[in-house]
Amino acid sequence: MILDASHITAGYPHRIVLRDLSLQALGGQVLGVIGANGAGKTTLLRVIGGTLPATAGSVRLGGLDLRRLDARSRAQQVAVVPQGARLPEAFSVSEVVLLGRTPYLSLLGRESDEDRRIAQEAMLQTNTLQLAERRIGELSGGEQQRVLVARALAQQPQVLLLDEATAHLDLKHQAEILGLARKMAHERNLIVIAALHDLNLAALFADRLALLQNGELLALAEPSAVLTPALLKQAYDIPVIVSSHPIHHTPLVALAPDELA
Repeated sequence: MILDASHITAGYPHRIVLRDLSLQALGGQVLGVIGANGAGKTTLLRVIGGTLPATAGSVRLGGLDLRRLDARSRAQQVAVVPQGARLPEAFSVSEVVLLGRTPYLSLLGRESDEDRRIAQEAMLQTNTLQLAERRIGELSGGEQQRVLVARALAQQPQVLLLDEATAHLDLKHQAEILGLARKMAHERNLIVIAALHDLNLAALFADRLALLQNGELLALAEPSAVLTPALLKQAYDIPVIVSSHPIHHTPLVALAPDELA
């Protein structure tokens, strides 16, 4: 499966953010979207997710034009895990995860045994099944993010969007969420697109990186070809040193010494 975003132009009143941007995301891979603040990462995910209409271009999943789908049909194809989403604190974990089945419910809106089975499987995959009866207000930030991933998986999407879903989490929980997303991509042939700030985490967990600058695609390739001093200086306007991770041999990005003076 391929998601093809072609010649996307999009933005907000009086401000264009994305300018004729084209990229492809592949099933079974994590595509990390990186770039400086304001580069267009979240806007791109909103266009793909259907919450922001593009003024030009198309988003196709296989032969399906996602922009022409109604909200219910789109939610059966694309699921979003936002950062810091406010969840109803009185709801149990199982109740929140079952919300992922909403796009499939009948007019009566009652979950079937099959819906409950799918939600339970999503909790099992995200290591939240033991939290099923806990209230959301009792959970840590990392646990709540795992619940959001479980809710998204319960939608049984073809595309999983992580909109800076690891922001404000500690290193352990960042690694858990991104490791889970990578595992789901590889095992379920999901298309995972993750907007990321931390370049070293992006290098570790993404199969390919899309580097944005001022709403345009500056580079799209495997991490070693994107995380170079020249491209990062151009995108972030700051010199960096790129070395090799001592164990994983992925790019390791650090500020140039002069920037710490």
